[in-house]
Amino acid sequence: MLMVMDVGNTNIVVGVHDGKSWQAHWRISSSRSRTSDEFGIILGSMFAYSGMDMKDIENIIISTVVPPLLVPLCNMCKRFFSITPFVVTSEINTGLKLDYDDPSQIGADRIVNAVAAHNLYGDKGNLIIIDFGTATTFCALTPAGEYLGGAIAPGIGISTEALFQKAAKLPRIELIKPPKAICRDTIHAMRSGVIFGFVGQMDGLITRMKKELGGQAFVIATGGFGKLMASESDLVDVVEPFLTLEGLRILHEMNR
Repeated sequence: MLMVMDVGNTNIVVGVHDGKSWQAHWRISSSRSRTSDEFGIILGSMFAYSGMDMKDIENIIISTVVPPLLVPLCNMCKRFFSITPFVVTSEINTGLKLDYDDPSQIGADRIVNAVAAHNLYGDKGNLIIIDFGTATTFCALTPAGEYLGGAIAPGIGISTEALFQKAAKLPRIELIKPPKAICRDTIHAMRSGVIFGFVGQMDGLITRMKKELGGQAFVIATGGFGKLMASESDLVDVVEPFLTLEGLRILHEMNR
């Protein structure tokens, strides 16, 4: 079996694939203070809870945008799984042309998403991939697999947290859809500003990117807030919650 790990600034998403389908997936907080032993114990508990054996893992692939976590995670893989993991970089075989001034600056998560999108929806024409993570990333891809770059914006979660921390009278809120845009209480007003505001940002960037791509593009949303954002927009064509995990699986097959 294959274990994939997508290491983000907020969470580490772990998935286990048996060659046919995803058998399990979990989220671990991306604490930079955790040791390799702590990561190993946490994963061991999750494997046991899911009724799986860590010994069945034959290969591991990791993508990370948090460099300090790479060493403890690699050490964990060696100690608890006896496997040296494959690490995603801009230099591996991706099947894409990274048309970027400096490809090494492209986040591993953006590369992985682009690989998955190209393999799943490459026949749809130009692609726009939106990942709602700690940062919200927008990536553009041509039908020929040319990665053209995109845009990076502050994420929904950290923006909301900044509002709570910097505005003395505003509370920390749960991000759920408000009943309307014009709200009569503070909590709903904050939800309106955050959710509808970010939908406006998303739609605005999609419109601009489509224009630069010649007018048409197939739009894919992923990440923690992907489903919520897509539900409020007519410009998103599909939501793929496991786009990054699927991209890691595909990259493993391409580079095994």
